[in-house]
Amino acid sequence: MCYGSQQFPSKDALTNPTRTRTTPAANENTVVINNLRDRLAETEARLERARSREAELSRQLEEMKRFVCVMEILDCYLKRRYSEQQVKTLAVVSRSKIV
Repeated sequence: MCYGSQQFPSKDALTNPTRTRTTPAANENTVVINNLRDRLAETEARLERARSREAELSRQLEEMKRFVCVMEILDCYLKRRYSEQQVKTLAVVSRSKIV
């Protein structure tokens, strides 16, 4: 992973590191680590929000399924009642024609 426009260390810097060279490298590593920790915390927070949203959507989906089930029951009941009323009405109309 690249961070900015870093230069590769020279051969002298690798074979004869000085204290001034190691301190900035350690400081840079600390900055990178803190950056990664911040990004991890942000990712975990987003994941928690996504899980919370998923739970809410799942709850809403179950509620909608129950609603649809109730509507299907009502639809079936009303169709049956309509058919029964049709039969009764036809029976009354056919009796009145005979009399």
